[in-house]
Amino acid sequence: MKNWIAIVCLGALTRLSAWANEPAYTALTIKSSLSKGADAVIRAEETVFTVHSPKSASEKVRRVVAVMNADGKRHARAVVYYDKLSKVDYIKATVYDMLGKKVKALKNSDIKDESANGDDIGDNRVKVADLTYTAYPYTVEYEYQTTTSNMLFYPFWSPIDAEKLSVEEASFKVIMPAGLALRYKEQLMPEKASVTQVGSQQVYTWQVKDLAPYEEEPLGPDLWDMVPAVKTAPSNFEVEAYAGTMDSWESLGKFYSKLNMDRGHLPEQTKQQILALTKNITDPKEKVKAVYQFMQNKTRYVSIQLGIGGWQPFEASLVDSKGYGDCKALSNYTKSLLEVIDIPSHYAIIYGGKDNRPMMKNFPSNQFNHVILCVPMAKDTVWLECTSQTDDAGYTGSFTGDRYSLLVTPEGGKLVPTPRFAALDNKQLRSVQVKLNAQGSGTGEAFTQYQGIQHEEHNQVILNYKPEDQLKWLYKNTQIPAFEIKKYSLEKVKDQPEVKEKLQLDLPRVASATGKRLFITPNLMNRWDHVPAMKENRTQDVIWPLSFHDVDSVEYEIPAGYKPESVPQPSKIASAFGEYQAQVQIKGNKLVYVRQLTMHKGRYEPATYKALVEFLKQVSRADQQQVVLAATTI
Repeated sequence: MKNWIAIVCLGALTRLSAWANEPAYTALTIKSSLSKGADAVIRAEETVFTVHSPKSASEKVRRVVAVMNADGKRHARAVVYYDKLSKVDYIKATVYDMLGKKVKALKNSDIKDESANGDDIGDNRVKVADLTYTAYPYTVEYEYQTTTSNMLFYPFWSPIDAEKLSVEEASFKVIMPAGLALRYKEQLMPEKASVTQVGSQQVYTWQVKDLAPYEEEPLGPDLWDMVPAVKTAPSNFEVEAYAGTMDSWESLGKFYSKLNMDRGHLPEQTKQQILALTKNITDPKEKVKAVYQFMQNKTRYVSIQLGIGGWQPFEASLVDSKGYGDCKALSNYTKSLLEVIDIPSHYAIIYGGKDNRPMMKNFPSNQFNHVILCVPMAKDTVWLECTSQTDDAGYTGSFTGDRYSLLVTPEGGKLVPTPRFAALDNKQLRSVQVKLNAQGSGTGEAFTQYQGIQHEEHNQVILNYKPEDQLKWLYKNTQIPAFEIKKYSLEKVKDQPEVKEKLQLDLPRVASATGKRLFITPNLMNRWDHVPAMKENRTQDVIWPLSFHDVDSVEYEIPAGYKPESVPQPSKIASAFGEYQAQVQIKGNKLVYVRQLTMHKGRYEPATYKALVEFLKQVSRADQQQVVLAATTI
């Protein structure tokens, strides 16, 4: 789905009238508290969003940016997006050297106009004005204006949009006409909005000053979650003659229901195919699976973002005849197929992405970029990712799992959660047998099951890599100090989010031989080797991004003439973040190592960071413990 006209980065320029009587901006006058550690400094910024009616608005951005070094040169670009429903009125820019002397003015011929669709089919375009200069520091002054008739989206304003960027002063102004209300949500703003009446218009103003550079801390929140920001949204809006309200999730859902109206018709031949396909299936869930697989086999995903088509699906009959569609069209098509066999489902609007941005549940607004399908069952709910030709029915995974979705129902929108993945849903279960010789080398066989989110990367390797590239990937991602893969297999389990991996291995240095002793690190393939640096005076929350459960069982056949001389004690470590245990046992001529690590996804207070680092250090040390085997004869 199409996002709002994204004004990425740095707007435009020429001597702004508001600042015309001030001395030229020079990088030499920046406060040390703002320049220290900064790649760029916003000297002044003014963003004005003017709503003319429920059908149109304009946005003007003025910005003066001091670029301090080569890492900050990305801030010396004006990047302005537009499409069929919007236009760029103008872009202006001027560059000044460190003393404030004008060295360059933007010409229209300097502005690049490019497609912004990537591999998609759409009308998204971008104008780029690159004003980089060779001598640091230098200053770029921007100004640009856009006009839009897409009123589904109001701006998200945050003057700090990158690390190591500081702000001297910035303001955000929204001008509303009589009869239209502004809805907004403030985040970490030092002051609340100033609201004034100017004639018939209501003017909302926010200001910030002297914001120091921001640097993310290890395992910290995303940038946009930690900086001052204002999210705005309409109450009443209109897009290409489709009017709606956004005061509640219910009313926003009704708008999407209006967009989807009468777009579910199917040809009679396809209806008969679905009836025949499901005729002998009695379990409703199996019927859903059969219809889903029919859709997967018949269609392919093509992203299409043209005008209102960025939010409105193609008719089901068109998808049926063409055999392709985007997330909206394919979800609507699958919904129509299920209606043939009287199984109701709901078009579900969602944010798709592994970054999984938290939903602002108390601020109804368009926080979405994707569509899936929700099929309520008597005892369960089946979620369908209709853009994939290979996903299993019901699997949401890292792309749409554990977040909120807006269901479009006959009664309006309903905000509901998608499945949450607990540690036992994301398992890695491994069994290894190693035959060790007296020289410290050996051979081994490893069998691993990857489940839930842990299967996703392996599944993509199966789907997208040739055998020789799969082997290269296995070499890169197998964590054994020295090994050679003699034979391998990767198998996706049918109808389950699981991949099975088998490796036959040569292990030339599985143990270190010194005199009459062999030193073995029994954790062969899953050693925790990354511990984030300790940081005093932590200020940001701690984010652990994934719940998972790993079990490794490694069995070594002890060479004839050797016996254990030293065996580590069992390890058991517990914290709020997870649990770890490992044990070595001697069973006849077998050395058996069993390790379990469980981690819990969550957001934790900054003060817990020290405990997390200590926990991971203990896990890393435990994973490196050694067994010593000694020869009984020399």
